[in-house]
Amino acid sequence: MEEIRAKIRKYALQNAVRYEKPPKEDAVLKKMLAEHPELRKDAKQVVTLVKEEIKSIASMSKKERVEELAKIAPELVEELKEKEKEKREIGLPELHLAEGEKVVMRFAPNPNGAATLGSARGIIINSEYAKMYGGKFILRFDDTDPVLKRPLLEAYDWYREDCAWLDAEPDEVIVASERLDLYYEYAEELIKKGAAYVCFCPAETFKTYKERKLPCPHRAVSIVENIESWEKMLSGVYEEKEAVLRIKTDMASEDPALRDWVALRILKSEHPRVGGKYEVWPTLDFESAIEDHLLGITHIIRGKDLMKSEKRQRFLYDHLGWKYPVTMHWGKIKMQEFGKFSTSELRKSIESGEYEGWDDPRLPTLKALRRRGFQQEAIRKFFISTGITQTDIAVSMKNLYAENRKVVDSLALRYFFVRNPAEMRLKDGNSFVAKALKHPSREDYREIRTGDTVYISGDDFDRMKERQKIRLKYLCNVQIESVKPLVARVIETPTEDIPIIQWAPSEGIKVKVKRPDGIDEGIGEPLIASELGNVVQFERYGFVRIDSVAEKKTGKEVVAYFTH
Repeated sequence: MEEIRAKIRKYALQNAVRYEKPPKEDAVLKKMLAEHPELRKDAKQVVTLVKEEIKSIASMSKKERVEELAKIAPELVEELKEKEKEKREIGLPELHLAEGEKVVMRFAPNPNGAATLGSARGIIINSEYAKMYGGKFILRFDDTDPVLKRPLLEAYDWYREDCAWLDAEPDEVIVASERLDLYYEYAEELIKKGAAYVCFCPAETFKTYKERKLPCPHRAVSIVENIESWEKMLSGVYEEKEAVLRIKTDMASEDPALRDWVALRILKSEHPRVGGKYEVWPTLDFESAIEDHLLGITHIIRGKDLMKSEKRQRFLYDHLGWKYPVTMHWGKIKMQEFGKFSTSELRKSIESGEYEGWDDPRLPTLKALRRRGFQQEAIRKFFISTGITQTDIAVSMKNLYAENRKVVDSLALRYFFVRNPAEMRLKDGNSFVAKALKHPSREDYREIRTGDTVYISGDDFDRMKERQKIRLKYLCNVQIESVKPLVARVIETPTEDIPIIQWAPSEGIKVKVKRPDGIDEGIGEPLIASELGNVVQFERYGFVRIDSVAEKKTGKEVVAYFTH
């Protein structure tokens, strides 16, 4: 037990030093059980030890953690240094920093649905930079559109859960819809500076002025009158589209999108989080510009399609005498299997019943991938490897499968599952016990008991021929005597090579596998039911995560989600 405790402490220190935070219980536990699968039977005791060591390490300083890890496992310290070096070489360029500057990064989603693979890219890269430079990572909800991109109340927690799962737990969480009074203060300051004005032009009328590079009549109104109009906006005097607050830019600009843009507008729809408390809502350009300054954001990574947002925001920063953060732009990343997708469209499809929910295995959401058994280490490595480039990237999910396979292959225990099962009777047989490897790299076995009947997959059944010899893996060799019904005679081990196939025992359990392309149903060996929540490999089928185990009148029934 002391040897186990020592290993737990080593892995917990490694986790704490790597992420510069108290170690995470699930990460340490997963590492221990992967390295020592024989401890699974004592999981409760191991969990207790993990909690004790984490509590001890949490009270230590960063320096003390590094020193102890270097003392008890210097090879792990070197390994961490190599990993950091590898990350930089793989795809993350150095940041431009002023001397003594502390890096502050942010990921700022609109929580109108669950995080997707595109969201994962922003979460991972921004948090990775914060870790690389010992900086700060902020999760900010840019939720100031209660109409077109109406937030989903549950999504706030989903994003926090996804960040934690991706080892990108934020140092601070900000919700924009709860900070509107701050934006009002800066709006008033801009009006008093003569840098903003209340515009009453209908949208089409202002568009005409803008196209002609002419100021609208309201642009020249006095500061006093603008303040009065602004206060009326806040008091609910005006209706939607009757008045907006515009930022003064350059009406002669060559780019129409930069000419006197809207900073705040009237939206009288209730907001899911703050209800009807506010009727004047900032646009994303205004809100995010103010927040980036208030939060001390040093570096912004945004899509190259948002370059005009930066140009608009720079007018605001110039009016207020602020320094704009360093910006980096990246192109879009497209997963070929999913094509073009948007959170708003996914939400409509889910609400219409096309998908079961945000974790439907057909969707490109993190909830779906997590339920399918993808590992956060694989997703992190995948996105770090894509780096930051303005070139649009099209990649296949096969790239992500390859990364995930490297992680799960050593963890996933092996089991038999046959889809579209066909019954095979073993002639002259009574009962059998197969001794099967749990994992090809370990001398650890499981027993599979069966009577004189086994099940084989429908695909194998379709290939059966009379007089054919086959080997039921780990069980016995048989010769097919008839196909309809399928009857086989047990024979001694032949000298020639024969096909080897998987099978399920007579007392097998029902298994349903939910896949991105449909559902497979079949029979699996009973021990599958003991793997609830784990990723396993169904031999000759693929990796799956055991999602649920139910007791039915006919026995246990398992639902698994297909990984790849």
